[in-house]
Amino acid sequence: MRWEDFRSSDNIEDRRGEGGGMGFPGGGAGGLGIGTIVILCIIGWATGINPAILIGGYSQITGGGGGMQREQRVDPETQARRRQAPTDQSGKFAAAILGNTEDVWKEVLPNQTGKQYTPTTMVLYQGGTRSGCGDARAAMGPFYCPIDKKVYLDTTFFKEMQTKFGVKGDFAYAYVVAHEVGHHVQDVLGILGKVQGRQQAASSRTEANQLSVRVELMADCLAGVWAKSSNDRWNSLDQSDIQEALNAASAIGDDKLQEKSQGYAVPDSFTHGSSEQRMRWFMTGYKSGQTRSCDTFRAARG
Repeated sequence: MRWEDFRSSDNIEDRRGEGGGMGFPGGGAGGLGIGTIVILCIIGWATGINPAILIGGYSQITGGGGGMQREQRVDPETQARRRQAPTDQSGKFAAAILGNTEDVWKEVLPNQTGKQYTPTTMVLYQGGTRSGCGDARAAMGPFYCPIDKKVYLDTTFFKEMQTKFGVKGDFAYAYVVAHEVGHHVQDVLGILGKVQGRQQAASSRTEANQLSVRVELMADCLAGVWAKSSNDRWNSLDQSDIQEALNAASAIGDDKLQEKSQGYAVPDSFTHGSSEQRMRWFMTGYKSGQTRSCDTFRAARG
């Protein structure tokens, strides 16, 4: 993937080096077990925050805080430093991929949906930080907060994809960023708010989980639309890049994660979709290049 040719986004907020431990044990290392993930999903369902994107904060589980929290105010000097362009490789990569998603969606979204695209901001951090949706922790993985309209990414996640999931390659990492930007696209289209309302009215956790799966699979599909549109314009991909994305989608399917953590899968508890579903919906978006092909809510099967 020739990401070095992409324009770097100015919508980067670099909080790395600020500490940001917030009392979390172990800083930025470690990972969530499936039990913790399920708890996060239950909290999201109960509070109306989309559980599929794992927001609401670790402190809600440990008793360190409840509900959504506002970001702490920062002084002008800190704000200016956060807005400086990253100089390290992972920061440059994240800024370039975000910039490319902006260039794609500012054309694709109005052309295909009639909606103007307002870019998201990506917050880079290490260990932990505060988001509009609560405390962000490295172990939660990347997520999108619809409250402050920002994507949160601990850049050590790229390395964890190799060590924890056996996934590597620039485009595998780009797929993760594009997936989170896909949630922002859903937000711009007004989809996230509607789904959260349906989740609050759901009669069971299983029903709420099924809605979460549809949201996540749609974000996978939108990542595919981005990849197709970007490649058509910049010719930046080859077949090995697509395979990297499929490897990533497969590795983080709910069935594989559950089988790895507890030895078996429980489909009713899925919140992101199976490996097969995630790969299939990414390819649906990539093959069509059309946002309308990503309507997972009307699709006969997820």
